[in-house]
Amino acid sequence: MLRSSTLLAPILVLSSALLSDVSAQVLAQEELPAPVKALESQGIDIHGQFSAPGGMRGFGASVQGREMAIYLTPDGEHAIVGTLMDSDGNDLTKPQLDEHVRAPLEAQTWALLEESHWIQDGDLDAPRVIYTFTDPNCPYCQQLWEATRPWVDAGKVQLRHIMVGILAADSPGKAAAMLGADDPAAALRAHKRGDRIEASAQPRDIEEHVYANNQLFEDLGLYATPTSAFQRETDNGTMRIERIEGMPSDERLVEMMGSEEPSS
Repeated sequence: MLRSSTLLAPILVLSSALLSDVSAQVLAQEELPAPVKALESQGIDIHGQFSAPGGMRGFGASVQGREMAIYLTPDGEHAIVGTLMDSDGNDLTKPQLDEHVRAPLEAQTWALLEESHWIQDGDLDAPRVIYTFTDPNCPYCQQLWEATRPWVDAGKVQLRHIMVGILAADSPGKAAAMLGADDPAAALRAHKRGDRIEASAQPRDIEEHVYANNQLFEDLGLYATPTSAFQRETDNGTMRIERIEGMPSDERLVEMMGSEEPSS
């Protein structure tokens, strides 16, 4: 796809089905109050609850990837959707949404990336793991592969190429041929080094792996290849996901790799 701007943002958007899985965990722990349950029946996904001032209870929620906070009044009879401010004008809702909506969704997203169908590129014991959605026909995926060689060859970064087929009619067949190769990592390297792979018929389970990767790409609301996801540690020690869509700038590449380019 066309090179995107060097966008750096968290991956937060999941499909309604995946969001419902998170909501089901909340419901399994405690029955929701009637007003909150009424909002859930209208298509709002409830992810977790938190304490709120004034005797209220807060619930982290989302609808179609848009985050929101729900505040239950002390009598338990009414729910208010919105932003809570204190007398000094501080936004009390934003940090709660970060903890109770974004963090759990990102944790689930990372698990989905781990469970996807990817090809290892680099040392399995490399300290940094990066997932990148790769289409065999994507020129910017080729550029990314070339740009990351210093870190991969030095054993500092392991790229996990989630093979998708979205750019051209033969992209799914080429992606399946790579995943179905006797040595997928060698097939990927050969393709990147100029020995271009051809689309070929593969066992049904391999073709379904490509379909599943395509579906994950869509469920995450992505649109550009490559899109790369990596984890960063926050000031409080929690791990969060960052993403870069398209071929990153030199500055973003260093940020994604986690260090300056290793010396040869």
